[in-house]
Amino acid sequence: MGYKIVVVGATGNVGREMLNILAEREFPVDEIVALASRKSLGTEISFGDRTLKTRDLDTFDFTGWDMALFAVGSDATKIYAPKAAACGCVVIDNSSLYRYDPDVPLIVPEVNADAIVGYSKKNIIANPNCSTAQMVVALNPLHQRARIKRVVVSTYQSVSGSGKEAIDELWNQTKGMYVPGQEVAPSVYPRQIAFNVIPQIDVFMDSGDTKEEWKMVAETKKIMDTKIKVTATCVRVPVFVGHSESINIEFEEFLDEDEARDILREAPGVMVIDKREAGGYITPIECVGEYATFVSRIRQDVTIENGLNLWCVSDNLRKGAALNAVQIAETLGNRILKKG
Repeated sequence: MGYKIVVVGATGNVGREMLNILAEREFPVDEIVALASRKSLGTEISFGDRTLKTRDLDTFDFTGWDMALFAVGSDATKIYAPKAAACGCVVIDNSSLYRYDPDVPLIVPEVNADAIVGYSKKNIIANPNCSTAQMVVALNPLHQRARIKRVVVSTYQSVSGSGKEAIDELWNQTKGMYVPGQEVAPSVYPRQIAFNVIPQIDVFMDSGDTKEEWKMVAETKKIMDTKIKVTATCVRVPVFVGHSESINIEFEEFLDEDEARDILREAPGVMVIDKREAGGYITPIECVGEYATFVSRIRQDVTIENGLNLWCVSDNLRKGAALNAVQIAETLGNRILKKG
């Protein structure tokens, strides 16, 4: 016996990945429906060996459905997620709307699966920001061993984190560099993204941080430990898929790099590729389509008493969004909504 599943925003990059991953992982589905806005009504989408036609989100009745995986922006989520939750359908939300709500658990199953029991307050579970999700998967097993005091992270985030229009902008700007008269002005981003890096993701806040940087701080504290100090610099790079992070960690006690490497090799959701030779590490191209969070370049930071550096790479459309949402659904099903 399986579940009745709704995927909201099924025509977007993350919504399509949700359907792909539900099929790949053989999630126990009795019924599934793909929802989208009216302009996408009737669009055909693959789900395993089946083809689904999108239905209208605005008129859909969530009564009797078990879980709804939301992959739409905060504005639409604000309207439809409470409706679904009120009908008894548990919402797993990929937007930022509920991440900082104290009555909504923010879940990365490898890190804080036990917190999922808090879903019952609002019938909603939040999925974290893509850059936070991969980082805490790598940090948590080390934190359990040596307690993390402070994290300094610089991100190198792909354009797919901004949606299809950003992917198109990078593609068209790249082509335009080689065809005189076909240059493409920035539209999604404030500066050209092709052959460039942009030290801004989301809007600037009064502190001087961007909202993406603030999200990494707030979400790491909520998911892992409020005592951890985090400072982030988030940068958009001309990569289609795959986020990378350079992470510097200061611990309360000494942790040897070899022990850290061994801990990470055994950690759920982590794959260590760490050879001290040319190419002995993972780059975004190799992580595309993979489930794991990859860790490389593990080494002691000798400038502080208890420090480590590492390089962390993950498919942001998967672990950073769709995969984590499906893992939340699996956790919810296994622990709470048990069927069959």
